Amino acid sequence: MGQSYVTAGKHEETPEAFPLPSDVAIVRADAGWAHCVAITDEGDVYTWGWKECVPTGRVISDQSSGGTLEKDERQNAIAADQVSPRSQVSRTSSGAASGPSESRGTDDGTKRRRLSSTKHAPESSTSSDESLSAPPCVVTFNTGVKIMAVAAGGRHTLALSDLGQVWGWGYGGEGQLGLGSRIRTVSSPHPIPCIESALYSKDRPASMKGNKTAEAQISKVMGNCVKAIACGGRHSAVVTDSGALLTFGWGLYGQCGQGNTDDVLSPTCVSSILGVKMKDIGAGLWHTVCTSVDGDVYSFGGNQFGQLGTGSDQAETVPKLVDASSLENKSARAVSCGARHSAIITDEGEVFCWGWNKYGQLGLGDSMDRNVPCSVPVDAFHPLNVSCGWWHTLVLAESPT
Repeated sequence: MGQSYVTAGKHEETPEAFPLPSDVAIVRADAGWAHCVAITDEGDVYTWGWKECVPTGRVISDQSSGGTLEKDERQNAIAADQVSPRSQVSRTSSGAASGPSESRGTDDGTKRRRLSSTKHAPESSTSSDESLSAPPCVVTFNTGVKIMAVAAGGRHTLALSDLGQVWGWGYGGEGQLGLGSRIRTVSSPHPIPCIESALYSKDRPASMKGNKTAEAQISKVMGNCVKAIACGGRHSAVVTDSGALLTFGWGLYGQCGQGNTDDVLSPTCVSSILGVKMKDIGAGLWHTVCTSVDGDVYSFGGNQFGQLGTGSDQAETVPKLVDASSLENKSARAVSCGARHSAIITDEGEVFCWGWNKYGQLGLGDSMDRNVPCSVPVDAFHPLNVSCGWWHTLVLAESPT
């Protein structure tokens, strides 16, 4: 199916069944730039695609820091800062990741995978795509962890447990794994201290440090657990149970919403909208879109193709309300972001899209970009959900009959 990676790592034009056990029931899934992740009805997680996105139980450091480094799992979260060269993505870039030349897992790591089936492509394949891809495998978490939601980004993955704990793995060179450093690749799931990082950020005002009353107030604002997650090309975003928005990762276009273009290495609260309770979140290659409990839409980050929906091509480094006439009296229920386009579905089941449209991903019958939300005609069908791929969009809808 175009750019999607299936079991053999080849580009396919028709759907192919994944070789999962016959008794596995997939209930949720997400697709990143070159990998996929899925959840079963029992909370198990399967992933496949680009090898460095698939857990192997190894932590691979930046090449410049001395090659491959294996450490005890308990030490991974406090690994030393390993800075990788900052990648500059041009307007013509076709995806978030630059491919296998940046970081690559070792083949012996495959021995640690729990393969779900013996039906998979041999490692000795002559295809370069095949040699860099991995078949579906089970992601191993701590005992008792049940995953309820997953998000796949450029080359990193987030998972959310039923208790509101976020886990992450994959590429972390810009801080998108939220571990406080530029560790290049984390190849096993690690808990991300989202609430703790936001509460005890070094960027807190000095007057708050040691002030128990102030810290208690901030703790209430931050919440106790995470309710929604999103992965962009090289950044991540989460929403807590109190409606606070936290971001981390690559910030070159302002996609972390912190009022600057710096990378954010640990989950940090987007303070400019602390008074607005957020509900859902979507992240693209260079931008982020979120919806509030009141149904409003906010966006920030790169806007080269109108993906922020603000009516211009001006980037925003803090969240800006999408105040479009087309959304007047509309209440957004969910949001999704592609590489350079965005989509929402309203409480009434209407779908709106905007941004890059070179491949018709906005569903408007043409290939013209849009910088404001536009209603997508779906005939008599009733949309239930919308999901953006990098260069396409899917709508799940009920048939009128």
